Amino acid sequence: MDLWQYEKELYQQGITYIGGVDEVGRGPLIGPVVTACVVLPKDFVLEGLTDSKKLTERKREKFYPYILEHAIAYGIGMVQPEEIDRINIYEATKVAMKMAIEEVQKQIPLEHVLIDAMPLELDIPSTSIIKGDAKSISIAAASVVAKVTRDHMMIELDKKYPEYGYKEHKGYPTKKHLEAIQKYGLIDGYRKSYGPVKELLEKE
Repeated sequence: MDLWQYEKELYQQGITYIGGVDEVGRGPLIGPVVTACVVLPKDFVLEGLTDSKKLTERKREKFYPYILEHAIAYGIGMVQPEEIDRINIYEATKVAMKMAIEEVQKQIPLEHVLIDAMPLELDIPSTSIIKGDAKSISIAAASVVAKVTRDHMMIELDKKYPEYGYKEHKGYPTKKHLEAIQKYGLIDGYRKSYGPVKELLEKE
């Protein structure tokens, strides 16, 4: 599959600045939902780039600085757990995506955005693509940037609280993670509206 197909169609219409937008962190019990908007140059080449979930951690870590270095522009958006609990994860993801897009708009005149699965109301044209991170090079790049950005936050948290194992599970509700919160309780940053966290709070 040609990962450039969506971008090429837009280039043919005379559109130059195309942002790929993706999110990571809708499922974890702790930490923010993180989004990225990445604008790539037409001659960008990165062999093996695809949806970040299909890449090994080692590959993502290798691709991440390369994407940032070669991108025309990029932006990161984050919504913290308190806000996720207040407005729900779906709405929080949309807010975070808009933040990432706005960051890019401060740098360049963004003309179109390709978004992974999420329809957004924006002041510029956009296309929502189901499984976009495996169909568009710009969205694939954004998925890597968002994923590595969030993973690095979890690795930092792991240094402070190694007993929770954040480095391994990145905040997702694995068996080890659920056992750790049962044993050690909740630290700051958990999403109180999420099932396992809610249950634990109700027991307290």
